[in-house]
Amino acid sequence: MAPLGDGLGDFSSPAPAPSLMGGAPQLSGKAKAAIVVRLLLNEGADVPLEELPDDLQLELTQQMGKMRLVDRQTLDAVAAEFAEQLENIGLSFPNGLAGALSAMEGKISRHTHSRLRKEAGVRQFGDPWDRLRKLPPEELAELAKAESTEVAAVLLSKIDTAKAAEMLQHLPGPIARRITYAVSQTSSVTPDTVDRIGLSLASQIEARPQVAFDKTPGQRVGAILTQSAAAKREEVLTALDEEDQEFATDVRKSIFTFALIAQKLEPVDVPKLVRALGPQDITTAIAFATDEDDVASVTFLLDNMSSRMANNLREEANQLGRIKRADGEAAYGIIVNMLREMVVNGDIELKSDEEEED
Repeated sequence: MAPLGDGLGDFSSPAPAPSLMGGAPQLSGKAKAAIVVRLLLNEGADVPLEELPDDLQLELTQQMGKMRLVDRQTLDAVAAEFAEQLENIGLSFPNGLAGALSAMEGKISRHTHSRLRKEAGVRQFGDPWDRLRKLPPEELAELAKAESTEVAAVLLSKIDTAKAAEMLQHLPGPIARRITYAVSQTSSVTPDTVDRIGLSLASQIEARPQVAFDKTPGQRVGAILTQSAAAKREEVLTALDEEDQEFATDVRKSIFTFALIAQKLEPVDVPKLVRALGPQDITTAIAFATDEDDVASVTFLLDNMSSRMANNLREEANQLGRIKRADGEAAYGIIVNMLREMVVNGDIELKSDEEEED
């Protein structure tokens, strides 16, 4: 069935609503819409009126306030006309530019998508808080740091509790404490004020210049070095330490190597990873591991799988003998890549930095 707005859209005659008793010959579109909505609500239907533009919500509510009684004949006629209109709809398009852009997201270029959003303006996209709630917690934290404590408190109150908790994790302690205390003083904030704050914050998001890369420079270099041979990785990191120690630190945070598996992976997720890998890759990695951190990851993997499988893998690894560096690092790379893929797909969640410190 088409959205309610599509069916009510044709009930838009500007003629004034006459009396609705005694077989009125002609009803305005607004009166028909009010009758249909009232009928659906009486039947317990979930009518998403909040998705209509504000002016239409206002007009519909005002029209319903003007009406009193409707006879059975008029009700049946309006309902039949509405049902006929719905049956005749062959294709339904998104409501407005916001709906069109949502439907086209991923189908048109990011540049075109961003340009259309900016040209239309934030208000064209419905509730600005919907836009803000979709932001990652670290971006919300950056917004909060740049705003007054009062505005940040409203922001914290308008997003869901789980994301609000994550947002606080990205804020310095003193700022987080000031914002959470300020929430206690938001009881008298009016809906208009909240709406203006939402528009202001969403406008800041839309005004950001478009960037070519989704990831930070440190993340991009870290991903490259993750795939590089260990010797080349250390050579590059040593050079970065000499040139820009802060950037080198950022890069190191984004590098994920075989040696970090014991630190980052949850024990319960080891079987998932092992099932996704070929036994040859695991046994090669076991036989190749000699560095202390690599051995720790091997031990971690073996300790958190079935004892039978662990014994079989150990025996097979012992039979392989000495492993060439190229083959060993290739096996490491396969295991790490599979782990990263499973993280991206949501099959595995790595430990956060805070959990590692604990």
